[in-house]
Amino acid sequence: MLFQVTALYALPLAVLFLILWFRVTVARSKLKISIGDGGNVVLHEKVRQHGNFVEWVAIVLPLMVIAEGNDAAAIWLHTSGALLLVGRIVHPFGLKANNAAHPLRIVGNTASLLATLNVMVCLVFTIFGS
Repeated sequence: MLFQVTALYALPLAVLFLILWFRVTVARSKLKISIGDGGNVVLHEKVRQHGNFVEWVAIVLPLMVIAEGNDAAAIWLHTSGALLLVGRIVHPFGLKANNAAHPLRIVGNTASLLATLNVMVCLVFTIFGS
């Protein structure tokens, strides 16, 4: 079975993962901090931006694969994929240590939460029928 819809979102998400990872690596190298954040707020933000990305994507993408494997309607998979991708793109710009209520942080996490809930509903319908 091909997972074409999920793959459409997995690829740009993988690129974003690498960008966020690279930003952490460059900051660690410049600051000569191998583990942790050394109390540096900028490095801490970059680590959390990457970590938050991993936390959301690691649950939503596998759920999308399962839903797609269960023949969920493509529109619902696209909905979750688009919400996740947009949410993960904007979130790092809003995840700031000095502003917990930054609008982009709220938009990013809300979009990711909606992506998760949407794909969970897809699973319920594909498992138990419509």
